[in-house]
Amino acid sequence: MKKRYFGTDGIRGLVGEAPITPDFVLKLGWACGRVFTRLMGSEGRCSVIIGKDTRVSGYMFESALEAGLVAAGVDVKLLGPMPTPAVALMTRTQNADAGIVISASHNPYFDNGIKFFSASGSKLPDDIELAIEAELDLPLSCVESHDIGKVQRVVDAAGRYIEFCKSTVPEGFSLRGLKIAMDCAHGATYHIAPSVLSELGAQVIPIGISPDGFNINEGVGSTHMGTLAETVRENDCDLGIAYDGDGDRVLFVDDQGETVDGDQLLYVIAMHRLREGSSDTGVVGTLMSNLGLELALRDEGLQFVRAQVGDRYVREMMEAQSWHLGGESSGHIICSDVTTTGDGIVSSLQVLRALRGAGQSLREVLADVPLLPQTMINVRVSPGGSVDSQPAVIKAVAQVEEELGDSGRVLLRPSGTEPVIRVMIEGRDAEQVERLCRSLAQTVEGVMAAA
Repeated sequence: MKKRYFGTDGIRGLVGEAPITPDFVLKLGWACGRVFTRLMGSEGRCSVIIGKDTRVSGYMFESALEAGLVAAGVDVKLLGPMPTPAVALMTRTQNADAGIVISASHNPYFDNGIKFFSASGSKLPDDIELAIEAELDLPLSCVESHDIGKVQRVVDAAGRYIEFCKSTVPEGFSLRGLKIAMDCAHGATYHIAPSVLSELGAQVIPIGISPDGFNINEGVGSTHMGTLAETVRENDCDLGIAYDGDGDRVLFVDDQGETVDGDQLLYVIAMHRLREGSSDTGVVGTLMSNLGLELALRDEGLQFVRAQVGDRYVREMMEAQSWHLGGESSGHIICSDVTTTGDGIVSSLQVLRALRGAGQSLREVLADVPLLPQTMINVRVSPGGSVDSQPAVIKAVAQVEEELGDSGRVLLRPSGTEPVIRVMIEGRDAEQVERLCRSLAQTVEGVMAAA
């Protein structure tokens, strides 16, 4: 069955437009509560953790979810503003039956979304999402008064998560002597990430730590690296770290302010594990992962397998391969032997641990992984628009592949979170790649406009 609301990372959209409306989210909470309760059977009352990022609409949707869940007889624990991976952690450690995050990740404040974790701290499987959607078709009802759920706030959630993050590196691990610029995107890591690194001994220069409900991801964070790069250069930092609005992505800049993406960070972690003898036989990436990463890992004797785009698919492929390291070029990195989901803070600590182990700067460690030029253009389409069967697009792709030969690749992929087709071309010649990508994007745009 095809899902109507759930995308690759929950449900997301413009606040006030269906389905991101208070009435829908209230019923979504109710539907989730009924499904989660049914899955429990007769094992007692169901409980759900709710966290959110810093956008202003989070208050509204938190209240709506809370009302729907308690109407279904579910107890609720509210974390307040917390990174997405912290919600996954607290779902496990609080023995909750599910976790819910109110966030649109790297999107602007006027978007929002709802995403879910199972009791184990992993993304919900497709069959559970389909069951929730089926429940949404039923009329909303309320349990008897004596069965209505209760609500409480977890006041020490931030402190618990800070201690967990520090526990993911060996005892005695120190960042003393490092000057690190840190961009928290005015998002969910603003009150956590600087403390984690400071308590490990680093000198932290934080930016993006003053959320006002409207400035999340605005000119800062992992989708706007210029501010961080400038901060690194102006303050003579050793490196910079940028998170996105909900804290599940991380990107770095080196000491010269050059951006280091998720593919390169995967390489740094993989090489550290290889050196210390804890590496698996391979690493999982995605269809968007740079070919340079694949070639560099293979030179070191490691396999590389590509999953569909989306951290849930990376995790599924990691489990299928019995590997513990995978991620996306966007900065979603999963170290499943450390935590259950993509975690920006934990991943940044894994990178810093690797740099300490190598005794080298970030720029030095990355000298052996030259990424191939890659250009991506987003072509806006009507929701549900597809290019797979369009003859003009098929012909244009074949022409591009013929010109690239064995030195590059082409990818057309519909986004799972917004109505766009991502046109990506990769090859050895940057000018050729950009020219071909623009040409192919124009073809896709023309075909979709005429469709």
